[in-house]
Amino acid sequence: MKTLRTPTYTALALLLIGTSTASHAEEKFTLLTNWYAQAEHGGFYEAQAKGLYKQAGLDMTIKMGGPQVNVMQLLAAGQADCTIGDNGQALEMWQSGVHAMTVATVFQHSPTVFISHDKVTKPEELKDKTFLLATEAYTSFWPWAKSTLGYGNTKIRPYTFSVQPFLADNNLVQQGYVTSEPFSVQKGGKPFYVYPLSDWGYPPYGNSIICMADTVQKRPAVLAAFIKASMQGWKDYLQDPTAGNELIRKDNPRMGADQIAFGIAQMKKYQLVTGGDAQTGGIGIITEPRLKETWDMLVKNKLIDANKVPFVQTYTLDLVKDAKVMP
Repeated sequence: MKTLRTPTYTALALLLIGTSTASHAEEKFTLLTNWYAQAEHGGFYEAQAKGLYKQAGLDMTIKMGGPQVNVMQLLAAGQADCTIGDNGQALEMWQSGVHAMTVATVFQHSPTVFISHDKVTKPEELKDKTFLLATEAYTSFWPWAKSTLGYGNTKIRPYTFSVQPFLADNNLVQQGYVTSEPFSVQKGGKPFYVYPLSDWGYPPYGNSIICMADTVQKRPAVLAAFIKASMQGWKDYLQDPTAGNELIRKDNPRMGADQIAFGIAQMKKYQLVTGGDAQTGGIGIITEPRLKETWDMLVKNKLIDANKVPFVQTYTLDLVKDAKVMP
């Protein structure tokens, strides 16, 4: 197994992770999220609200993403030190010449789901339905669904981030995040069923932390401090989200308290943050076998070329392995 090694990592990490003092200037650090502020970003806002980043020696800025924001392009342009995204997305960007690395994750499995009006026992039973898909689906989970779940001839309509078409047509299947779309769908008052793609074998992590390879090489101690503080923020947020929610609502006033509460409940129900390898490795942990599953999936579905995307260069385990923030 190959992981990043930096000779001065240990000494620098101890300096930054420890309590900052007046003699050491805080390191400026910017995180770009993948959507408007919401519960799915709660741990970062909690860490900011409680001063965990400041204690780690960081002058922290959290920037919101959104539907028209290409976070990977902004990351490559130096507008952020790290962003939140699908770890498969980082592999695809590598092939495009953007050398971004996965360094940790928030969710131990993808929060992507299919929502159906019908209850099914196996995924093949949905293949004759019409699916509502956003543009990003075609370079993430849909090629996998076609090849693995047998949806190659399934009809598709565009998803425009409104659940009204789904509510009006019992033959539609809605894509979504388990923390988001079900909240809107339940307001329709009709029975519906939620199927996490991870339960059907979809391998990527969710809301991974992705940074440019150059940043990983030049600022490993800063990244390690950021990751540890963030994961402590996530632990605190799931215990009492009050402080983090105040900052979320400040950045995104349209985010209702009921929507936030739903998101937190879903994260707990599906153990997005605390399940899987986080039980033994700590919140945020990533492993080589899981990362390799995603790489293999993308190669199989011809979304990346194995010769152009060297697996061992697309991640590092070094920056999260010692954080050990246990659930």
